[in-house]
Amino acid sequence: MSASTIPARPAPRGLGYHLADYATARASFSWEQARRALTGGNDTRLNISHEAVDRHVLRGNGAWLAARFIDRANRRVDVSYAQLQADCARFANVLTALGIARGSVVATLLGRMPELYTSALGALRAGCVFCPLFFAFGPQPLKTRLILGHAQVLVTTATLYRRKVAPIRAALNELRHVLIIREDPAEPLPEGTVEFAELIRSAADSYQTAATGDSDVALLHFTSGTTGMPKGVTLTHGAVIAQHATSELVLDLNPQEVFWCTADPGWVTGIAYGLIGPLTCGVTLIVDREEFDPQRWYRILAEERVNIWYTAPTAIRMLMKAGLELTAAHEYPSLRLMASVGEPLNAEAVRWGVQAFGQPFHDTWWQTETGAIMIANFPACEVVPGSMGRAVPGIEAVVVRRSAAGGLEVIDSADEVGEIALRPGWPSMFSGYLDNPERYRASFRDGWYLAGDLARRDRDGCFWFIGRADDVIKSAGHLISPFEVESALMQHPAVAQAAVIGIPDAIAGQALKAFVELKNGVPAEEPLRLAILGHARRLLGAAVAPREIAFSSALPRTRSGKIMRRLLRARELGLPEGDLSTLEGPE
Repeated sequence: MSASTIPARPAPRGLGYHLADYATARASFSWEQARRALTGGNDTRLNISHEAVDRHVLRGNGAWLAARFIDRANRRVDVSYAQLQADCARFANVLTALGIARGSVVATLLGRMPELYTSALGALRAGCVFCPLFFAFGPQPLKTRLILGHAQVLVTTATLYRRKVAPIRAALNELRHVLIIREDPAEPLPEGTVEFAELIRSAADSYQTAATGDSDVALLHFTSGTTGMPKGVTLTHGAVIAQHATSELVLDLNPQEVFWCTADPGWVTGIAYGLIGPLTCGVTLIVDREEFDPQRWYRILAEERVNIWYTAPTAIRMLMKAGLELTAAHEYPSLRLMASVGEPLNAEAVRWGVQAFGQPFHDTWWQTETGAIMIANFPACEVVPGSMGRAVPGIEAVVVRRSAAGGLEVIDSADEVGEIALRPGWPSMFSGYLDNPERYRASFRDGWYLAGDLARRDRDGCFWFIGRADDVIKSAGHLISPFEVESALMQHPAVAQAAVIGIPDAIAGQALKAFVELKNGVPAEEPLRLAILGHARRLLGAAVAPREIAFSSALPRTRSGKIMRRLLRARELGLPEGDLSTLEGPE
């Protein structure tokens, strides 16, 4: 272990980690064994809803607390596993009574509320395909996704329906039923809709779970490309095997522990690790119904005695920007593991975790297409700040380059940059791009799934993120990672966030331009801009440091928190901005 690493913390309460030794875990792990951990090896069927809820009730643990929902006024609504099972059964019965066949798409347009979780697990119980839609989408991106997804049922609130669905309803020819959750019981239902609560009340609380199998489609998630239409990614019921295994091996979840995943369930992380994986482990989910607020988050961590916290790098950097005074206002004796997901985590943010909480954040890497965590910093292993970590047991991950003959070659030498490639066959691997088999086939080559992310792997097997293949900047013959430059900029005490793009340069081909968001209360002045330029040149060298720095009051982000470099590039160069449906901000 080098001086730059952060040692692993002792195992919780002396019980030991699920993954106690990395080499041993890799040597002994098998996906068949992981499947038997859920089904007991006695059933050829596999259904996500059964594995997440019924297993615990059947074992006599129905009284365990499955989820605690916290609203704006800090009122708590607690849902046990037995209650969740009954509510899911009622919704499955509702779908059957409406004539919704197995394999039909059931979509939700909801905030973080109990009905979303009931709808997701109830739809899966009925053998339907569940499609979460982010509640902040405007009418046009919703229309696109509902049409592409062939949705037959939509569950939403009266307010969201009036504002976002009613204007596009006439174009949704395949949408058969809209189930409305009324915020005000006295409010009349919108025309052409039915009331969710009334249907649930009249439905039976038991349902024979559909006999789905590992290869049956269960989930439809939409992701946005740089241009064109969003991609519909399908995952099967078999995904629960990997989501359960990684919830144990990476997040180290144990029954009845308190777990908080801050990702919205409109995105894949909020479903895989805000719902399915943790529930299979028997935890208590903390669900904050409000949006990001540093003081509120710290209070929830302390008052709810959160044990494991899974959040996003953007949120971590926003907490850093808010200052350590807010962190120090509470104590967090129950918090034993912090992890991040969604985009690369800068080394500075990892170290800040130690400063603020006495422990580092553990970065993880995966994609919608992988369905579960593929590369991670494990709690039983030392953390190397800035590293993505190592491949999850059961996952063969390598870095590849294109050979002269056009094929793929695995890079064996340490620290050479190439594209991340995964050997297909893990159970959460996506089963297709909706209605686009050609694009799906193009994702695989020479026996590998190509992730589209560039990385290097060091001698210890740790992966280091470089950037998306189309983000890497070539300047004067150098391949430059924008993430590396952004990480260096963030080490300046005035910088809260940074984004780096390449702009045309007559001599170098491309030059680097950085957009910098300053910490609260720091004025954007010319001496500071020059100081940050000098700081970057000292750390990176003149060949890699940005040539130009522009201050930004708010960098453009997706609604899931990722900085949109390609939008900065498009605006800088006057290019088409492409798909903006996931851009954070006013509709």
